[in-house]
Amino acid sequence: MTSSKRASTRKSRGKTGSGGPISALIPPLAPVRQKVSEERVEDVDAAVRAGLRNLPLQERVRAGMRVAVGVSSRGISAYREVVAAVVAELRALGAQPYLVPAMGSHGGGTPEGQRRVIEDYGLSEERLGAPILSSMEVVELGRTAVGMPVYFDRHAAEMDAILVVNRIKPHTSFRGKYESGLLKMLSVGFGKQRGAEVIHTWGLAEAIPAAARVILEKLPVIGGVGIVENGKHEPAKIAVLPAEQLEAEEPALLDLARRLSPRIPFEPIDLLVVQRIGKDISGTGMDLNVVGMWRRNGGPVEPRISVLAALDLSENSHGNAIGVGHADLISRRLRDKIDFKATYTNCLAAHNLSGAKIPLTLANDREVIEAGLFGAPPDQVRMVMIRDTLTLDVLWASPALMEEAAVNPLLEILGPPRPLAFDMEGNLIWPGLDDQSG
Repeated sequence: MTSSKRASTRKSRGKTGSGGPISALIPPLAPVRQKVSEERVEDVDAAVRAGLRNLPLQERVRAGMRVAVGVSSRGISAYREVVAAVVAELRALGAQPYLVPAMGSHGGGTPEGQRRVIEDYGLSEERLGAPILSSMEVVELGRTAVGMPVYFDRHAAEMDAILVVNRIKPHTSFRGKYESGLLKMLSVGFGKQRGAEVIHTWGLAEAIPAAARVILEKLPVIGGVGIVENGKHEPAKIAVLPAEQLEAEEPALLDLARRLSPRIPFEPIDLLVVQRIGKDISGTGMDLNVVGMWRRNGGPVEPRISVLAALDLSENSHGNAIGVGHADLISRRLRDKIDFKATYTNCLAAHNLSGAKIPLTLANDREVIEAGLFGAPPDQVRMVMIRDTLTLDVLWASPALMEEAAVNPLLEILGPPRPLAFDMEGNLIWPGLDDQSG
């Protein structure tokens, strides 16, 4: 879009619709359904229990044993159900399971913060019958072949057995044989802030498996429960792996996760609006596999998204806005929700300094979107709006993208373009699929 096409003023001319004013500078958007992977585990509880019995769990756990169950800070689909099944199977064998936050520096890098994170996911002692042992204390287990120290949660290191439960998916900052998954939970998650800092300093791709080998050699890890999600953020596969097979079998699950992960089906995009970012959505607030790894690491600009706008921070982030710096524009509402201590702690431990930078901040959602459009004619701008980077089965697209959507066999246009509505503070009223107003 050339400068001659840009408007000379940025006044929010508009009419008033149901719920609030409608901007004349923002194109109407049409709902578009994307065909994503839908294979799913129908009975999560049964799948977990069957996997544990095939381990076989009864040969690795005896009555009276204290078992650390490593749990994550991510918003993982069916996570409470998976962890509950693990706890129930351990208790059925007469063991005493304990939930141990295995999340590096997340939760503000404090025991209380990490406890709050997992309790907010429904993983409380009252619901599961498993006490939470939350501490930032670590012990040094040893060193890798190249001299890297390996740290591990003190409580978990003192247990009779250790079991990890985590989602397996592509990482947002590097490519390797092991990315986000079970080995990463062992090496980075259980390493707490100190261990996470060391692993990131030495380089994740090489350090994760090297540290995990030390842990598997030194500690009584009995296995891991890996969750792979489909394109609707549902469990597509649940794999229970014995400790001795974690390193060999996790890469295949990562390959499956890559195949099932959806992407935004339009490129290039002039403006991408992400309604919410959050630590429960992605380790970087929004998945950089979706919006572009180049925003963190540099390199080729792919996918080509000229302007990225983020409007809000999820409640389960507890103020941790890591990744906000990868956006170009944000709203004052998002800015005001940031807990800078929690965000800086996570960014420093992950060596993701750019993730804490504050983008250009505008008063409300309407001003953010208008600024992102930069005066482009509404009938020509290639604009896409998504709920978050986990929710890509339904997107909202501008009229300029309708011709592409109509000929894409993976896309279905669900209705005509309609104006976006905003409340009296200028914040977006998220459109419903049955809303044909405007």
